Amino acid sequence: MKKPVPTLAEVAKVAGVSQMTASRAINNRSGVSKEKREDIQRIADEMGYVVNRAAQRLSGGRTRVIGVMAQLHTTFTAELVLGAGGAARAAGYEMLVYSLPDNDRRPPGSVVDLLRQIADGVIALLPYESDYLETLSAAHLPVITVDYRGEESPFPSVASDSYEGGRTAVRHLAELGHRRIAHITGNERLASARDRRRAYLDTMAQLGLAIDPAQIATGDFSQRSGFEAANRLLALNPRPTAIFAANDISALGAISAIRDAGLRVPEDLSVVGFDDIPVAAQLHPPLTTIRQPMQQMGRSAVNMLLALIVGLEAPSPRITLPTQLIVRGSTVPPTARLRS
Repeated sequence: MKKPVPTLAEVAKVAGVSQMTASRAINNRSGVSKEKREDIQRIADEMGYVVNRAAQRLSGGRTRVIGVMAQLHTTFTAELVLGAGGAARAAGYEMLVYSLPDNDRRPPGSVVDLLRQIADGVIALLPYESDYLETLSAAHLPVITVDYRGEESPFPSVASDSYEGGRTAVRHLAELGHRRIAHITGNERLASARDRRRAYLDTMAQLGLAIDPAQIATGDFSQRSGFEAANRLLALNPRPTAIFAANDISALGAISAIRDAGLRVPEDLSVVGFDDIPVAAQLHPPLTTIRQPMQQMGRSAVNMLLALIVGLEAPSPRITLPTQLIVRGSTVPPTARLRS
């Protein structure tokens, strides 16, 4: 016969402590010495004790589980999750991550119900479709977003300063001597993409540079859209001498299109991205980009969520982290031939 799962009372009895002490130790709560906590956790593991997270949640307790909703196939969100995971573990929490197949669709009802039962709070990364977050919030589950789709997020949120980062990218190209600067946009359902497009328009105007609507090519943050957008820009006469892409992935697509056209980066076109994903430094030439503190964004989202979980107010409805220009080999001054 299958051995029955031991109860918390049985673990406490073997460890020679009260059930409350055993519970505190197993759930990494204060009030138990490090040595005693490790001893109780070892006994619980040896006995095969399993924490019933759903029961904890239903009884009004904390499960010490954070739910995360994200599309994990992008490097950006993977870096965010990496940072969030480190912060969660440091606080004695575990993370339950659900990879959304498509941000345009809400997750299955079963996933939402699961989070309601076992999570103390939820972090949503780049939520395009967000009505499910309102369902979670209505169930008294704290919610934090990283970036958001509306003009203002109804939930506390974490983001980088996309507007200032976009301004820095355009200024960098202008300071090199570029005048025909194009922009490949991101998915404008997200505030970050809208902020980068607005930064491009504002900075071009402030620098007295001509804004040609044809030099603003629609993208969606994907490599394919970057490739297609760059092809449209290359067909212009005169063509741009520089491209500011809304993220590194679309910049990679743009570079592929430039090379397919028999042109060179940066000799014929300079390219700036946004994010500073790990592969950006490994390209040939390495990509000049605007660095977002992606892992720090994940850590900040967890810290903000933990404050809400214990009943505190969020320190701010929106935390905006600074960006940084990283100059590499994909940007140089235009030649006299290109400036003409």
